[in-house]
Parts: sequence; C-alpha cells; structure tokens
Amino acid sequence: MAMQVSSGDSEEMVDINTTPLIDVMLVLLVMLIITLPIMTHAVKLDMPNANNPPPPQDRPDVIELDIDYDGTIVWDGNVVKDMPTLESYFRTEAAKDPQPEIHLEPDRHVKYDYVAKVLAAAQRNHMVKIGFVNIGEFNQ
Repeated sequence: MAMQVSSGDSEEMVDINTTPLIDVMLVLLVMLIITLPIMTHAVKLDMPNANNPPPPQDRPDVIELDIDYDGTIVWDGNVVKDMPTLESYFRTEAAKDPQPEIHLEPDRHVKYDYVAKVLAAAQRNHMVKIGFVNIGEFNQ
C-alpha cells in the first residue's frame, strides 16, 4: 500500500496526543521509584545455630475433654458426674507445674450452653492452656 502525502492545508492531521500518556507514565515511574526502597527492606531473623541446638522442651501433659451431644462430659475417657467434680479436676490440674493442656472436643450437635459452662469452670479455676480439637472433618 502506498501512503499519500499531501501538501495542501485543507486536510486535518489525525495523530494521537501523547502528552497525557507521557504524564501517566511519569507518575507511574515516580511511584515505582518511591515504593522500591520499601520492598527491599530486610527482616532480621534470629535463626537457630546448627552447632548449638536448643534444649528439647518438655511437652506438657494433655487432657482429652469431650462433651457429648447430650452434655455428658468425659475427662480422659472417664465420665464426669457433675460440675463440682469437674471443677475439682480443674483445681488439681491447675496446681501442677507445668500446667497440662486441655484439648476440648465438643460434639457438633451439643448445645453451646454446655461448652460455655465447661469453659467458664476452666477459667474460674485458672486453667490457661485450652484448645479446641476438631477431627470430625477427617472422619468422613
């Protein structure tokens, strides 16, 4: 294809205005220059030394505390008959050093009221290490 070049003034020149494009590119370049030093900051970590391994930590005892769908509380496989008995168990375990961990596994159909009462009893008796266990999704 051939390009027509005219020397007359009657035709309008149709070219893209590049000034706004250059302005946008300059703004983006300035933003890049400003944000680059932020991304290159190093985070200092204290990594363990391979020659001096840390001493092994003693793992605390684990108490399996289950709550059945009807509100029955099971302490390490033994059924707890009432709330005062559960609180005496909590007082006994809270006095130990290190304090054992409680792994609480409520049934998915239990009322929240039963779980809240067990958690409140644990808190009243100064139990600190309590975790929820959910293995139901793995037993399908």
